[in-house]
Amino acid sequence: MSPHPTGLHGAGTDATYATAGFGAAARRGTRPAVVVVDLTVGFTDPALPTGSELSEVVAATSTLVEAARTLGAPVVWTTIAYTPAELDTLPWLVKAPGMRSLVEGSAAVGFDPRLDVRGTDHTLTKKGASAFFDTGLATLLRSSGVDTVLVCGATTSGCVRASAVDAVQSGFGVLVPRECVGDRAAGPHEANLFDIHAKYGDVVGVDDALAHLKGLL
Repeated sequence: MSPHPTGLHGAGTDATYATAGFGAAARRGTRPAVVVVDLTVGFTDPALPTGSELSEVVAATSTLVEAARTLGAPVVWTTIAYTPAELDTLPWLVKAPGMRSLVEGSAAVGFDPRLDVRGTDHTLTKKGASAFFDTGLATLLRSSGVDTVLVCGATTSGCVRASAVDAVQSGFGVLVPRECVGDRAAGPHEANLFDIHAKYGDVVGVDDALAHLKGLL
């Protein structure tokens, strides 16, 4: 499959989007950061209510993070975690009650143990879908001189998409390596990759993302 999810909805849809002026190449700057969205046990363990099988996503993301570290690029990891009081306060948990299992201090909110999360990385706890919403991430990235964000993680149709939208709205170029993102269902995964690529950033193969990072050395 092509790394660019074109043709998903047929030639007519592709033509309509092209006529409307969507799908141009995103800006690729020279100061990237990797933002890994919610690759925590709650999303990578298929035995848990919010989880799915994301072993390939974890492996591909690890490769990208290693390349970013070689470049000296910032690496940011996010987790979703709620206090007991927030479980009965936040409207999102009414709409998506399965998320109520993501309680602060539980195993579900810890990073997948296969990931190399280091003390020199940035870690953020969020309460909503986007890695940028109420987390200070945009300020952190700007303070580091970042101009391009590579978004990895889960889920494609939820927190990854929301993070990609907020990243471009915050003034960053956006790349989404498709092997580095995953979802619990194929349909929402592919549909949201299509939409991200059309409107918010470039959906690329992980090899393309790695080549971009290595080309900056």
